[in-house]
Amino acid sequence: MSAPGILFALVFSLFCAMPLRAAEPVRQTGEKLVRQLFADMKSADIPAIRKIISPEFQSVHQDGARNCDQQIELIKGLGMASPVLGDFVESRSGSVLVVTYTASAEETVGGKRLPGKPARRLSVFQETPEGWRWVAHANLQVMP
Repeated sequence: MSAPGILFALVFSLFCAMPLRAAEPVRQTGEKLVRQLFADMKSADIPAIRKIISPEFQSVHQDGARNCDQQIELIKGLGMASPVLGDFVESRSGSVLVVTYTASAEETVGGKRLPGKPARRLSVFQETPEGWRWVAHANLQVMP
């Protein structure tokens, strides 16, 4: 095979492999963001939470919806035990990353200590020039 033919075959194989590799960082990115977020919530690291949470943030929990400031107040009082996270499913559209997962962690919400039973959660992140921002969250933990 000639040198141009070898070069063409090499370039073609690299282009064919790129889509397969492009999906991998998305899975790693979403899981990494959620794991760091839960570590920051467990330690009540409010400066770290303020760094990632979007001013336009919204969440929904069984007891109602929260904005950015209300979510930070909730996190301050969680008293979260070590979380167990799993079943990550991620999708990305442009700068938006949606992550669904299960979380088990004892935590206090509205003055009630919630059991550490697994519950589905959803977190939405947006990639910005300053880094990833947490823009939305749904916690499907049933409150007693």
